[in-house]
Amino acid sequence: MKRLLAATETVAAVFLLLIALLTATNVALRDLVSVQIPDWFDGTKMLMAIALFWGIAVTTYHAGHIAVDIVWEHLKPGGRRLLDIVAGIVTLCFLAPMAWMVFSKVLASGTQATSDLRLPLMWFTSIAACGAVAGAVLALARVLELIRGHDTQDDLAEGGPHGS
Repeated sequence: MKRLLAATETVAAVFLLLIALLTATNVALRDLVSVQIPDWFDGTKMLMAIALFWGIAVTTYHAGHIAVDIVWEHLKPGGRRLLDIVAGIVTLCFLAPMAWMVFSKVLASGTQATSDLRLPLMWFTSIAACGAVAGAVLALARVLELIRGHDTQDDLAEGGPHGS
């Protein structure tokens, strides 16, 4: 599990870095020599989609999303665990169909390509779809860990397998 999480975090981080490098390089070239990188705008949009899907996967597993815990804070440990399980199942119920729909988009993209360099969109949507699947898989892993009574949040607080 640690390898899957590390790989997922790395993919999200690499694509965020690529977005920053592509944008900064384009701005520098535009300002210094009045030249733009072909497809830089379409490229950053597609890279952002990839980074978001992979980021959702990591965030889902670590339960690091923004949440208002008004009810959760007032529950006993058993109630908190039950609420976490229900929330995990609801999240999984949204992420699994989303992953399916993103893969449907991959299959429907056919020969679509970017406007300048004619890069096939299927390359980008395939990587994003893998991130969507990773999100569903990690949501399922989190629900199963919660059902077994193992909470990744406790590990992070104690410096356990996911924290340091």
